[in-house]
Amino acid sequence: MRRRPVIGDGTRATPGPPWPASGPAAQQPEWATHPAYESSCAALVSSPALVTPGELTRLRRTLAVVAGGGAAMLQLGDCAESFEESDADQVRAKTAVLHALADEVANGIGRPVLRVGRIGGQFAKPRSRPLEEIDGTLLPVFRGHMVNGEAATSEARAHDPRRMVRAYEASAQVLRVLARERGQRAQRTQRAQGFDVGPWASHDALVVDYEARLVRSEAGQRFLGSTHLPWLGDRTRAPGSAHVRLLSTVANPVALKLGPSTEPAELREVCALLDPERDPGRLTLIVRMGAERVAGLLPPLVAAVQDAGHRVVWLSDPMHGNTVRAAGVKTRHLDDIVDEATRCKRVLEQAKEHPGGLHLEVAASDVTECLGGKVDGVDRLAERYTTLCDPRLNPDQAAELMRAWIQA
Repeated sequence: MRRRPVIGDGTRATPGPPWPASGPAAQQPEWATHPAYESSCAALVSSPALVTPGELTRLRRTLAVVAGGGAAMLQLGDCAESFEESDADQVRAKTAVLHALADEVANGIGRPVLRVGRIGGQFAKPRSRPLEEIDGTLLPVFRGHMVNGEAATSEARAHDPRRMVRAYEASAQVLRVLARERGQRAQRTQRAQGFDVGPWASHDALVVDYEARLVRSEAGQRFLGSTHLPWLGDRTRAPGSAHVRLLSTVANPVALKLGPSTEPAELREVCALLDPERDPGRLTLIVRMGAERVAGLLPPLVAAVQDAGHRVVWLSDPMHGNTVRAAGVKTRHLDDIVDEATRCKRVLEQAKEHPGGLHLEVAASDVTECLGGKVDGVDRLAERYTTLCDPRLNPDQAAELMRAWIQA
């Protein structure tokens, strides 16, 4: 029998009954009739939480500093993680890039930088279409390793709930590495109880079957045991959605992406659900409008949040609103990414809000997926285009973006 983990202050985190997924849930896998569905869900319910309430308290305390303007935040990593990249060496390669870029920002702004990875659970992706045609064959679209495989076969693309268990196991490997890093950094800086820079884990809390069965309770407090900082994407942020209802019940800090269709009234409603106590550090808002639209669309949203009294962390995601196609693949222009990030910063400063930082898709290696810098033409894209889903910046491109954002 699997033992329940002892966490936090020594009390036991207990898995309660699965959270009822009430409300509409967009972008969900089609696997409820799979013969392994019930056993996979049961395995998650009986598994230990991957994060602790003590960790969540430290992260919320640090996020409150960012919300108050005393620090910045950098949230970055793969578009979609691979099950094959969860060993310690590969995780350390990714966090090394995170730390290097965060150090550059810290030196540039003269304040500490919180480091959060798109890591340790970023195994599911929302998609604009359920099907795609490959070489004349219509197949289910790839939705991340938690749901199906990327190979262009009907077998690989079938939705398989057993992948949730594999995602849990891969996430556990990754989060162990992050915990060791935090411990080592705390020993070096002797600031374990102060500004805890991380690295912390985050992912899109997309698959309700997975997230709901990793809700845990300790001393009467509910928390999401799958990650430190779950976020909701632009397709799942509706106030009545199962996703919002779920995150409104847990103690984790949470984040919300704001796309160009976000309306001020809707944003006020969902902020009230996710941050009813107006608690600094509880809510992060991630802006992803597109370079040409952010200056016009963001000001009324900032005003709505201010009027409602929320003290949030504002991040710019300058990548997701600037995706184009070239040479038969999705790509992004670094110039557009820089434009959106700097325009977002100016809007926030004009509204007397702290530009909290950046949320980016960045590879740990020298990929050629976005145009700009050394990737100086569309013919270069195919050289090292290895993402499982959307195009990522390479570290040099990300550093160029950081410098432009600091100077804006």
